[in-house]
Amino acid sequence: MSKYIIGIDTGGTYTDAVLFDSNSKTVLATAKEPTTHHHLALSTGKALARLLEKSGVDKTDITRMALSTTLATNAVIEQKGARVAAFIIGYVKQFKLPISGTIFIKGGHDISGKEEEDLDIDSIVDTIQGLRNEVDAYAICSAMSMTNPNHELVTEKAISMLDPKPVFCSHRVSQHAGIRERAATAALHAKLMPLMQDFINGVQEALIENDLHCPVVLITGNGDRVSLADATEQAGITVASGPACTAGFGASQDSDFALVVDVGGTTTDIAMIENGEMLLSPDGCKIGEWETHMEAVDMFTGGIGGDSHVLVDNNGKIEIGPSRVIPLSMAKGFPNCTSWLGTELKSKCISLLPGLNTDTHNDPVIYTLAANGPSTADSIRQQTGFSGVPLNIRLEQLSRSQKILETGFTPTDALHVLGLIDIGDSRKAETGAKVLAALLDLDSKHFCEKIITMTEDLIENLLIDYIIHRYWGKSLTNFISTRNDHPVLEVQFSMKIPLIGIGAASRYFLPRVADRLGTVVHFPKYCEVGNGVGAAILGSQLR
Repeated sequence: MSKYIIGIDTGGTYTDAVLFDSNSKTVLATAKEPTTHHHLALSTGKALARLLEKSGVDKTDITRMALSTTLATNAVIEQKGARVAAFIIGYVKQFKLPISGTIFIKGGHDISGKEEEDLDIDSIVDTIQGLRNEVDAYAICSAMSMTNPNHELVTEKAISMLDPKPVFCSHRVSQHAGIRERAATAALHAKLMPLMQDFINGVQEALIENDLHCPVVLITGNGDRVSLADATEQAGITVASGPACTAGFGASQDSDFALVVDVGGTTTDIAMIENGEMLLSPDGCKIGEWETHMEAVDMFTGGIGGDSHVLVDNNGKIEIGPSRVIPLSMAKGFPNCTSWLGTELKSKCISLLPGLNTDTHNDPVIYTLAANGPSTADSIRQQTGFSGVPLNIRLEQLSRSQKILETGFTPTDALHVLGLIDIGDSRKAETGAKVLAALLDLDSKHFCEKIITMTEDLIENLLIDYIIHRYWGKSLTNFISTRNDHPVLEVQFSMKIPLIGIGAASRYFLPRVADRLGTVVHFPKYCEVGNGVGAAILGSQLR
């Protein structure tokens, strides 16, 4: 009998579903639905229902479901997820992590496991008291804890007594040297735990709704599998789930040597195929600026995609990403952008999630949005008196907790204006383009061409930076991003291997990127749902 496997990929913009016959290695049906971030069960359930309807197979013949998600990588790139405080213990050079707080404490051990200094427990207790209402989870990383974890264990116990929230110790998730990378690895586990729980709850609800009872696994960053029961406690290992499935799909294309590039709504994920196989990173994966010890495919993720937020500042400078917004062409329930779209704090419109309980007067932002309807950050500032960092923090918290929706101009809108796609309301995109173009003394067509070119530049820079980091172990992000503007030096790169494009947006951005790099790009069959296919392929390898 055929072994039918369902592959589900939950991305920042779309949720894809694929029915795969593992005996014949063929895709039998596909489905695509917009991801509903506030209730993941909705998009997952709709994608499953459409897939089952299109395929016509008996549900009892489905033997497994394999899940892929880029929600974790997106959360890291967009600096969302749980609010995390990290205790770094020992004499180490101070460093920053993209989390709520990084606290350096005296203590730690040497390489032999001998205590270098007593743990400063008093400072830990005092700090916890001040953090209780500011964070959702804790990470702990002590110098040489892989040889002696005592200081991490004592700190963990202190936290449990004073603020019983999730705690992740580095010695449990990494046995490698390098305190910065171990700290980032522990912080990732803490940061992603609630997001992963929401994802799993959504999948389980969708299974019940569609009367499916097959076993379910989640593809991890190294291409392995983890059960749903273990995925939450091991949330960090899912951070490269999407890129692993990207690599899995690329490795199935009979290409000996290639870069597989997934251009999604929020991020662009890059993985390498060598000798027809997906490669694992020898030292751990890099997500944005985070160097970790998380075993994963050799990959790189950057915050640029079809739905990246386009912001024009007061000086006429354009920035794209890394945050994601709903494209104007896809947004519903927002006022005409001519009444609000502009520079900086007027660059996006914010609304409360429909059905949200707004019976509260102790949150001025929610109260203002409930009273006035969709508003810009500038309007909220005027109504509440919040400004600067406090306003940004509160909006980030509301976005992280899925209480607000945000729309603005994006590369997807630029594609609509240029007539390259027609999946939304092109008139809304055209209106937004005219407003922003006027700020720069451009017409809407030239403005949108500029946005597309800038998006291609960012993707090209990611590819170059990945290759340099892959072979020389160095990141030249700052140099690469400014190389075309240097007054003296001009540098051009060419690539000797082809690209394999994945994702619905890849067809619109990668051809010109490939031309610039002197190579070619291939778009295999089912590349639009490539990560769903990759999940099914990797899931079918279970024994």
